[in-house]
Amino acid sequence: MTAEKYFYLETFGCQMNVVDSERIVDMLLEIGYRQIESPEQAGLILVNTCSVRDKAERKVYGHLGRFKPLKEARPDLILGVGGCVAQQEGEKLLSGLPYLDLVFGTHNVHRLPEMVQQVEQSRKRCVATEFQDRDTRLMLFPNRSGRNTVTRFVTVMQGCDNFCSYCIVPHVRGREISRPAGEIVAEVEALADQGMKEVTLLGQNVNSYGLKGGGAESFSDLLRRVHDIENLERLRFTTSHPKDISDELIDCFRDLDKLCKHIHLPVQSGSSRTLKAMNRGYDREQYLDKVRRLREACPEIRLATDIIVGFPGETEEDFEQTLSLVEEVGYADAFLFLYSPRPGTAAAEFGETNTAGEKQARFDRLLKLQHNLSEQSWSADVGRELPILVEGESKAGQGQIFGRTTWNRIVNFDADSSLVGKIAKVRITRNFRNSQLGELIA
Repeated sequence: MTAEKYFYLETFGCQMNVVDSERIVDMLLEIGYRQIESPEQAGLILVNTCSVRDKAERKVYGHLGRFKPLKEARPDLILGVGGCVAQQEGEKLLSGLPYLDLVFGTHNVHRLPEMVQQVEQSRKRCVATEFQDRDTRLMLFPNRSGRNTVTRFVTVMQGCDNFCSYCIVPHVRGREISRPAGEIVAEVEALADQGMKEVTLLGQNVNSYGLKGGGAESFSDLLRRVHDIENLERLRFTTSHPKDISDELIDCFRDLDKLCKHIHLPVQSGSSRTLKAMNRGYDREQYLDKVRRLREACPEIRLATDIIVGFPGETEEDFEQTLSLVEEVGYADAFLFLYSPRPGTAAAEFGETNTAGEKQARFDRLLKLQHNLSEQSWSADVGRELPILVEGESKAGQGQIFGRTTWNRIVNFDADSSLVGKIAKVRITRNFRNSQLGELIA
């Protein structure tokens, strides 16, 4: 009998990497591997990487170094790297890390089984980081089973054509392509038939879905088709580029009951001057106008955002405009980042104009403001009775289950696991930094 083979997988970065990792799991299961939670017992260790921030990239190298002693103790161990750092570095990773066996980029996830088997049979190290052509990419969109999950990401597009001056995504994910709408609808229908209750439509910029060919429908048209799928309870999407939000998409928040009242709308800066340097395609007033129209269409909508602090050329006045925009919008959540130059981007040539201390001081001021705004937003839920889509057993306490509100907030509460996959009415009793506590209403 063939001995059982085990793999260990770590994933860094965005939801696109999460989807890629789900594909990796499915493919490795097909060639006889089983997933385990301990790298010490694995015969194959994979790291799916992110390079959108310098800190994330350095973290990956640290993790790879952690596996070096395992490779030295067991030379037959296969160690591989995929994702955006793999796409960016390619052969450099193999030459710089002699204990590494394989490197696969963002367009070559489908080749992983072949590469693993090549290393198994010949011990020959390999790398695959070439970009695939459009027709090949359209055939390689992930189409997966439900795996008895309540929620699921479904990829609707890949790549990005925006070339924001700070962003490495177009360089490591390639140009933008949209998946045919009929294929997307068919996958969501199949997942809903298998028990999925909530789908998140995923892409680097879902708002530009269909604008560059590959799908005759607009993103708002696609949302309406997915909304009408039987057995589907909830619908979300991410990520949205503000410049491409149409009036028709805004109307979806008014018209579609299943569409959750939550949107992640990265602003990056509150200064029009900085936004122009970032090549974002909108200014402060245009962004605020879209926020206003979203709230007119759906008064209960809550917004989350991304903000970069310390972009080259950012002055104290520019930063003050970011503070005032954040306060005016009143984000429920914000993901804040210190600017770090990424190789190959336009902003990497701008040069730093703020010291590390100045950037950190601004970051701390913004973080304090956002913490207060988030506390106000989420504390307002205490005492309210909200519908919660139950996803599974909670990590917060024994006997608890968890689910999410329409605003994507995790709520833990005492109840039986028989509620998983159902919408329960829960009274919010307490608010924490990253979650809420509730009690089931009979």
